[in-house]
Amino acid sequence: MTAPIPAVPRQAPRGGQANSGTAHRLPVMLRRGLIYALLALFAIYFAMPLLFMVLNSFKSAAELQQGGFLGWPRAPDLDAWREAWNALGGGFKNSLLLAVPVVALSSLLAALNGFILCKLRFRGSELVFVLLLVALFLPIKVYLLPLAISLAKLGLAKSLGVLIAIHVIYSLPLALFFRNHYLGFPDELLRAARVDGAGFWALFTRIVLPLSKPVFVVVVILQFTTIWNEYLFGLVFTDSDSRPVTAALAQLGASGEGGVRQYNVEMAAALLAALPTLAVYLLAGRHFTRGLVAGAVKG
Repeated sequence: MTAPIPAVPRQAPRGGQANSGTAHRLPVMLRRGLIYALLALFAIYFAMPLLFMVLNSFKSAAELQQGGFLGWPRAPDLDAWREAWNALGGGFKNSLLLAVPVVALSSLLAALNGFILCKLRFRGSELVFVLLLVALFLPIKVYLLPLAISLAKLGLAKSLGVLIAIHVIYSLPLALFFRNHYLGFPDELLRAARVDGAGFWALFTRIVLPLSKPVFVVVVILQFTTIWNEYLFGLVFTDSDSRPVTAALAQLGASGEGGVRQYNVEMAAALLAALPTLAVYLLAGRHFTRGLVAGAVKG
């Protein structure tokens, strides 16, 4: 039987060692404090315009004309918000009628096309992949002039339905997000489903779509933000009754008497127009990064 090892008493750290550890921690804490202070300054700098917009939207036009742009509202009211909603209400409805079907149709078509490109290889599928990749980086404004001329000759230039079709067609490159996500799907899972008698649509609706939630979140956020903020196509391909909220917002430039700009109404309108995209991101934003990584470009 071995004898127990006697415990070695701990020695108190020498004063020099304690001072050395404290001196080592001080620069780290100082650097961290400087970084946090710098980040706080940046946050304040970028938040100031938004804060001014919110404050000035609760002021009257007379108060702004008297030079009260930077201060707190003396008598806050909602008159500017009411006028902004009266000016943007129709555009809000048109933008919803445009964005909701475009986002739904383009997301489903992108998922379907991505699944076909990834798991149902056919002759020329790699060429289609390259063409979609190129189209993903082409600005949609490149097609504006030839598209406007063609639709004008066909008599289809001023219709919300035509604008929906345009956005759905030009969102086909979004299939790459789903295609790159589906590359990680095990083929054995799909083969087992086929052995059990699942056809193409059963594979797509019962297996593929339920596993595509992260990429759907990315596509929905990107598409909704793009369609809601799109201005040029909405101005060219719609009439005065079907123009989206961005076109209605642009018409608020001189809405006051005698051509005097009502900055309080314009700021309230800009905040109203930004609320839907903010709401979409707040509801689905926590899945955005994970979905973006899942849909990253792969070979």
